[in-house]
Amino acid sequence: MSVIRRLNETTVNRIAAGEVIERPSSVVKELVENAIDAGATRIDIAVNGGGRESIMVADDGAGMDADDLSLSVERHATSKLPGDDLTEIETLGFRGEALPSIGAVSRMRIVTRQHVEAAGLMIAVEGGRVGAPAPAVRNPGTTVEVRDLFFATPARLKFLKSERAENAAVADVVKRLAMVRHDIAMTLTFNARKSLVARSEPGDGADGQLARLATVLGNDFRENAVPVDRERDGIRITGFAGLPTFNRANTQGQFLFVNARPVRDRLLLGAVKGAYQGVLAPQRYPVVALFIHIPAAAVDVNVHPAKAEVRFRDSQQVRGLVVSAIHRAIEQHGHRTSTTASREALAAMRPGDTQFPGRLFDHAQAGWTPQAAWRSPSGGSFPRSGVRPAGDSTADTHPPPTVASAPEDIEAGPLGIARAQLHDTYVVAQTGDGIVIVDQHAAHERLVLERMKAEMAEEGVTRQVLLLPEVVELDEVAASRLAERRDELKQAGLVLEQFGPGAVVVREVPAILGDADIQGLVRDLADELAESGQAMALSQRIEHVCSTMACHGSVRAGRRLREAEMNALLRDMETTPNSGQCNHGRPTFIELKLADIERLFGRR
Repeated sequence: MSVIRRLNETTVNRIAAGEVIERPSSVVKELVENAIDAGATRIDIAVNGGGRESIMVADDGAGMDADDLSLSVERHATSKLPGDDLTEIETLGFRGEALPSIGAVSRMRIVTRQHVEAAGLMIAVEGGRVGAPAPAVRNPGTTVEVRDLFFATPARLKFLKSERAENAAVADVVKRLAMVRHDIAMTLTFNARKSLVARSEPGDGADGQLARLATVLGNDFRENAVPVDRERDGIRITGFAGLPTFNRANTQGQFLFVNARPVRDRLLLGAVKGAYQGVLAPQRYPVVALFIHIPAAAVDVNVHPAKAEVRFRDSQQVRGLVVSAIHRAIEQHGHRTSTTASREALAAMRPGDTQFPGRLFDHAQAGWTPQAAWRSPSGGSFPRSGVRPAGDSTADTHPPPTVASAPEDIEAGPLGIARAQLHDTYVVAQTGDGIVIVDQHAAHERLVLERMKAEMAEEGVTRQVLLLPEVVELDEVAASRLAERRDELKQAGLVLEQFGPGAVVVREVPAILGDADIQGLVRDLADELAESGQAMALSQRIEHVCSTMACHGSVRAGRRLREAEMNALLRDMETTPNSGQCNHGRPTFIELKLADIERLFGRR
């Protein structure tokens, strides 16, 4: 008697559904992608009970006739692969698995109507059992209702998280899809409460895209992101990259899209990390929304049923373009720092945050005058400790800055003109509509580092020949991987070659590293190539050495600067890439607008 038998169709569908439908957010993703592919201009999503109770997705797309409706709930039936060519996929969906997989593990009802038809149609699927199409009432478009998710596979219910966690996963999916198409209006509702309302943004350009991103990510992103647009060899990178000082504690603020498809790709995440190397604080992550447009034949999206992973034909070309596109975007806005730093500074100065005894009072009624406030109870003046306004020659024997106070002489530079130095550490500059406070050490540290990097880029990395070449034992795959990238490593100052099947020999190292741990460096490089396909350990070590040298060679806090020195610092910051943050990723200056300062004093 044979021990091998064919599984029945219901069991097969439920097994396959486990790959496609992992949790409620998977259902929402598949249904919204179908709506986008159907040409919808509006999509409404409603979720109850974290998706366990019900999920509803309604659109105003093309709709289906009776034949298409019946085929839509059969496995591997799709309208999105003309010619069955998997190398030319132009739609979000293409596998023909979503609706039958959802129907296999839930109670699903589809109501649809084509624009040319007077009446609609309905079909129900319960645990994989398909009913017959029946007449229904609906406006043109399609509505898919999913109830009692995973009732047919109770074991899967045990692995679902709390309602709050499942709602968060659904929201993340919808936000990513909303970023893809700013011309499609979307709403997301949890338990009858609106969570996201994104109206259709007109136009095909960056303005409409940024408006949608601001709706999804907030106005902070709009204020602190710079446009990215670069093209090479038929591949184009567009979108927006957050300023280095506008960052997060994890990678949840990184949104990556390939041909309008939201993806989570290690190669791309590594490229983003590499692009911000040297300008971001440790354990902080940038906020980006990048859209990669690449010929369909150069990318494989048929890697996993969830369609969240992709494979590039030339991954290094894509990575290099992502890094250079972000680099250029940030450098073009080199002296900017995030507005969130300014808001935090203003919040720290608000009177409500200070523990005053009693309430604030009306100064005019109390007989308050600036002259009276400046006098001490004994009749003397309060000392101006640590503050060196222009023209104050009583502070010490050092010549103080003498800067004219008339606003007419403000220079056109974005960082204004120096007016004072506080505590021999902070330069205060006046701009046309506010003030700028600069950390002189942090700013000069960045200027020195960028100068060193420019010199290294122009002259190349100086290499030091090892008197005795170093042999590093590795596994065969790691050694081969390093040998394949020897040209790239040589440009960074590391010269190595394969030494037998399971080792490499290092002959030259970057001179700036001095007495480096070559064994550890090479093994770190091998691990990084295996994990993300990029070798960052070498550049990170060089960057760290340069950063340390720049730190020790820059203007220290506590040094008094003359007027010309302060203004020269401001002018250099305005023309130096990445000068909005120091070598450790902290802001080098904070800008306070005059309107915000006036609000602090109740003048607005």
